[in-house]
Amino acid sequence: MTETTNQIQPDRIAIIDALRGFALAGIVICHVVENYIGAQPPGPFNEVVHQGLADDIVDGFIGIFLRGKFIALFSFLFGLSFFIQMDNANQKGSYFGGRFLWRLLLLLVIGFVHSLFYRGDILTVYAVLGIFLIPFYKVPNKWVLGISAILFFGAARFLIFYLTGGDALFSEMDINPDNPKILNYYDTLKNGSLWEVFATNATEGHIDKAEFQYGLFGRGYFTFAFFLVGLFVGRSGFFKRIHEEKKLTKNILIYASITLVLSLIAMSAAFMSMGQNFNMKSWNAMLGFTAMDISNAAMTLIYIALFVIIYRKTKGQKWLNKFVPYGKTALTNYVAQSIVFTFMLFGWGLGLIGELRQLYTFLLALVFIALQMWLSKIWLRYFYYGPLEWLWRSLTFFKIMPLKRKD
Repeated sequence: MTETTNQIQPDRIAIIDALRGFALAGIVICHVVENYIGAQPPGPFNEVVHQGLADDIVDGFIGIFLRGKFIALFSFLFGLSFFIQMDNANQKGSYFGGRFLWRLLLLLVIGFVHSLFYRGDILTVYAVLGIFLIPFYKVPNKWVLGISAILFFGAARFLIFYLTGGDALFSEMDINPDNPKILNYYDTLKNGSLWEVFATNATEGHIDKAEFQYGLFGRGYFTFAFFLVGLFVGRSGFFKRIHEEKKLTKNILIYASITLVLSLIAMSAAFMSMGQNFNMKSWNAMLGFTAMDISNAAMTLIYIALFVIIYRKTKGQKWLNKFVPYGKTALTNYVAQSIVFTFMLFGWGLGLIGELRQLYTFLLALVFIALQMWLSKIWLRYFYYGPLEWLWRSLTFFKIMPLKRKD
């Protein structure tokens, strides 16, 4: 790589890009199988997509191994990338905080456009929460880990429940699949025009998202906790020394596995104690959700440790590096996934929502991931960045970055 190329695109740690691509693959599988609803699916939808044992197996596999884990991995990598950007600037004698804030505002715009297509967009959440990450750059490690642990153990959720008694902060979230609100939104997705989908996602969608992220369910606090873990790991230089950190990796795998088992037991006990009369407005439900968050966090750490262990091996690295181009163009691929599949699924496009078994959507997701991975590899032969990555970077630095490779 030439000196000019290094100036355009600083040396990257390949395993981080591979891990980001791996995380994105897990996310798109969840979204496609969920038909990009981005909300509680209604009863009629569930009846159609579950037509046999194969569909139940797919649903169980995603629920146990993918849902909540890969978005957590993506969040971890966001915090890690934050540190890398701040540290690179710091080594050059400059401060990147202001530029990162501007970068977040740009991400908010990109995320808002994306959210018009897909209500479950995560970019707007990252843009908002990322603002609070900036002050943590110089906070000592013990505080970074301490605050992340407090968030993982549900302190924010418990405080909100104590203050509100379980009432909504922004919008009531009724998980009953026959709730009129859920049915009306599904009808809009299935039969509405593009502009009707845009209208509900731009308004009601963000209000519901705020409740999901910052209310009792508390996904936003869980996300920020992983931001902080990513920041800490970036400081440690772990991914620069993966071949020297074998004992640490093994310990992470062991302790995360123990935590996973204990949290699953705690989650089962909390939810089973309520019997058939599940009550969202109860301390047992809060304990159950927190145990679920901890189990998701533990499994995410298990994935990271296993990824590193496999990556250390020559054949494992060769195979996992296939995710590198996918990870380098993650923003473009993430947005493209939503546009393509909402066109395929929603009524303003092909209208296939609720028409395909989960087995079929699962296989469709795998094919699409393979296609995007191949296209990403081809694209990066000729260009430095993905289209949205190039736009984001150019607007970040207020100059048009070179896109087409000359080497």
